[in-house]
This record gives sequence, structure tokens and C-alpha cells, in this order.
Amino acid sequence: MSLTGRRGWYRSFLIHLAAVLLASLLFAGSFPNLLVEKGIPLLAWIAYVPFFWVIYRAKAGACVFWGALYGYTAYGLFNYWLSVFHPLAGLIVGTIYLVYFAVLAPVLKLALILFPRRGYLVQWVIWIGYEYLRTQGFLGYSYGITGYSQWTALPVIQIAAVFGVWGVSALAVFPSAFLAASLSGPGVSAGSGFFGSLAASVRDFFRRERIPAVIWLAALAGTLVYGFVSPVDYSQAPRANIALIQHNTDPWRGDMPQYRLNYRVLKRLSLEALATDPKPDLVVWSETAFVPRIYWHTTYRTDSESYVLIRELLDFLKEQEVPFVIGNDDARRRVSPDGQWEQIDYNAAILYEQGVEKGIYRKMHLVPFTEGFPYEKQFPWIYQALLNADTHFWEKGEEATVFDIRGFKFSTPICFEDTFGYISREFVRNGADVIVNLSNDAWSQSLPAQNQHLSMAVFRAVENRRAMVRSTASGQTCSIDPNGKVLAMAPPFAEAWLTAEVPVVSGTSLYNRYGDIWGQLFLLAAVVILLVGAGRGILVKISNIRGR
Repeated sequence: MSLTGRRGWYRSFLIHLAAVLLASLLFAGSFPNLLVEKGIPLLAWIAYVPFFWVIYRAKAGACVFWGALYGYTAYGLFNYWLSVFHPLAGLIVGTIYLVYFAVLAPVLKLALILFPRRGYLVQWVIWIGYEYLRTQGFLGYSYGITGYSQWTALPVIQIAAVFGVWGVSALAVFPSAFLAASLSGPGVSAGSGFFGSLAASVRDFFRRERIPAVIWLAALAGTLVYGFVSPVDYSQAPRANIALIQHNTDPWRGDMPQYRLNYRVLKRLSLEALATDPKPDLVVWSETAFVPRIYWHTTYRTDSESYVLIRELLDFLKEQEVPFVIGNDDARRRVSPDGQWEQIDYNAAILYEQGVEKGIYRKMHLVPFTEGFPYEKQFPWIYQALLNADTHFWEKGEEATVFDIRGFKFSTPICFEDTFGYISREFVRNGADVIVNLSNDAWSQSLPAQNQHLSMAVFRAVENRRAMVRSTASGQTCSIDPNGKVLAMAPPFAEAWLTAEVPVVSGTSLYNRYGDIWGQLFLLAAVVILLVGAGRGILVKISNIRGR
């Protein structure tokens, strides 16, 4: 390579590097972050322009590198707080997205090769299909789905009641694909005439691709119209008063004296909430707020200190007229495949009425690696490494429980279960009038982490047209109406209680009827389009060979 060629390569490399870093910053800035508490939703509408632009300029092989770099950098900035949980957690998630984008970027490049004129439309379809796909299976992870960045733009997110978050993502991602294509015309040249050639390329592209642009503008206008006319006034609906207790402690940090102190705080805050008028219909403690295993220690008495504290709790609950939902480790005995007794643990929400267990929900979707790892036989070394790192594995629950008390029905997705639309949808289809989330994000020690979690919970309310309340260990304890509006919020990182008055409503939305069908359709369309394009390319090559 000549000196001039080497300089050109370095220059191109640095330009691409700057574009990828800019795209990573725009992505992270779209969501709640360290600098802007609720994120900057408008950034999401252009966040992928630099990344798509690099895909246009780079060769197919280089796209693997740029995709890997973008995936690791973007999620490193966005999910920086994972390293607080464990130094390896951030590395694992970053590596997962490094691999995802190392695969996705060449596929996006393939779209341009197969469809040179309108590859940007294919890229748009692929991107939404990818966002849906990565929420599936053991590694399913909803953080960073583009649509969630719009959680504070209430008129925009109302279409989630029809399309789920996928409709919002589709609307927000299109400008990035369109603008990147307009900036990547073949007539754009470096040098003194760069800006002139760039302006000419953009003008030509907008003129040529005005129909897709007009369709998108019409969709945006329709979204805003729907967003302003669809919200319902629930002021006349029946109400439920739910007391949400935030004790501002990571429950799992500490020992029995700390568990006892946590209980005293939970009890004090609950009594303060119960002293209000009107009296709450329900009191909710957050995920595993009470750590000692209630069923286990009252049944088997394996630890006297735990039993004494549990008896104190049950005696307190027996005196209360109001039902309590308590997050707890529900431990049971079962016979193992080799015929031995073994202990299994469920991350559970338990309903008590006057000290008597009336129902239980066991978490169905476990956090990968930290709560469950179903591949012990396939990857025994990973399983053992997780155990050595003091990972607490849970058993997976199987029933989408609906609790029925005092004239309303509710269900309790636990922690990151409210980041998946299908789970809350299943609860509502089973009859839940209100969604009651129990979470513990205290371990993250991060307001952006808690707001990122909240941003997804807002969508569950809109999708199902149900009120949602959240009882958390340290924030964001709040109430959300069926239109996605946050009605009340306890201060983060403080001992607090919040009595939320929320509407009790029934009925179904289109999303509730059909679920994530739009995400599935985008994924299916991406696969079909790429197969058709590849097949067409093969036929053209065969035809050219025969014609020689």
C-alpha cells in the first residue's frame, strides 16, 4: 500500500471510528442516563444515522468489526450500571451485544448489496425484526429497544395499545435509515466540494424517495392524532387505593440483624400508610423485601432466628385488616431425579390476609445467569462458575396468577418481568384489572437504571390499558395510569411510602388481543425479503453465465 493509500485508510478508519462513537453516545443519550435523568427522546430519531452511514461506507468484512465495536460501546455506555452488580455482568452483556452487532452489521450490509436502490427500507425492517428477536429466549433482554426511549412522549406511545412497543420503534428508527441513505449517495466526494456534493446527494435522494418519506410523515401524523384523541378519562372508574412501601435497602445485602432492621422499617412505613384516610385496600412490599423464607422456616424450623422473625411478621399481619403482598423467597422441598430430597427456591409474591397465605405468584421469567441457568448439562463449567460466584438460582414459576381481593383483581410481575410485554399481557388476559410490579433495583445504585426500568413499565400500562403500580426497594415506586402517565412517584433512594389511587378497568386493547404480532411480522418480513433478494441475485448470476 502506498503512503497516500495508507493515509487514506487511516483517515477513513478515524472517520468511521468517530461515527460509531457518536452513534453510541446518541443511543445512550436517548434513554435515561447520568446527564439527563429521563433521557432525550428526540435523539432516538437520529441515533442510528452515524452507524447506518458506516455500514454504507465500509466493506462487508469491516462491518463485522464496526458492528462489534458499536454493540459493545453503545451498551457499555447505556448499561454501565451492570458492573455494580458484578464486575463480570457488564462484560458479559457487552460481549453479548458485541456478538449480536457483529452479526447484524453484515446483514444490514447485505440488504444494501441485494437491494441497491432501497436497501435502507430493508435495513429498517431488519432492525425492528432484530429488536423483537433479541427479547426472546434465555438471553431475552428488553433494555435498549428503541421505542422505550419515547416513554415520556405520551402522544407518541399511545399506539403501543395497538402495535406494542414495535410500532413506536418502527416510527422512530425510520428517520435514521432514511437520513443515512440520503447522506451516502454515490455522488458524495471528499475535498473542497464535499458539502456541495453532499447537499446535492441529499436533494436527489429526497426527490427520488419522497413516497416512503410521505408515508412515514403520514404515519407520524396519524400517531400524533391517535395519541391526542385515544387517552381515556378514568376519573369515573372504580378506584383502588394501594400502599406501596419503599424501604431503601437492598434486601439481600446483610445478615439476620440487617433482615430484622429491614423488617422494622417495612413495618413502620406500612403503619404510617395504614394510618391515612382513606385506608388502603392493599399494602405491597417490594421484591424479596422480607428475606427469611416464610413457608420453609414455619414448616421445617431449620433456623430459630429466622423462625422468630417470621413469627413476628405473621403476628403483625394477623392484626391488620388490610391484605399485604410480600416479596419473599418461597422455598419448598421436592424429590430430585435421583430420589433424594432437595430444596428449591422461587422468587415469589405472596398474598396474606390477616396472617394467612391466600395466594402466591412465582416468577416465570428469570434473569439469565443471575437467577437461572438451564444449561447445566451442556455447559457445566459455566454453571459451576456461577455457583462459585455465589449466584442464587431460582426455580421457574409456571402460573400467571391473578389475585382477587376487595372488588378488584391484580397480578404481580416481579422485577424485570415488566420489561416483557407478553407477561403483563398474559396476566391481563387471565383477568387482572391492575398490574402490581415488585422490583429491587437497589443493587444498581443508579437512578438511570431505575428510570430505564420504569420506562418499560410505562409501556405495559399503555399496551394493556391497565393501571400499574410499582413497589420497589429504592425507586421508582410509583403509579401509572392506563394512558401511561406517571401519576405519583416516591423520592428515590429514600425510605418512603406512597398510597396510589388508581382506576380499576376491564376490557382489552388490540395489543392485548394479538400480542407481539407486529414484532413477529417485521422479523418474518426481514427473513423473507433477504431470502427473496438472495434468490434473485443467484438467478441473475446464473442467467449472466448462460448468456456468455
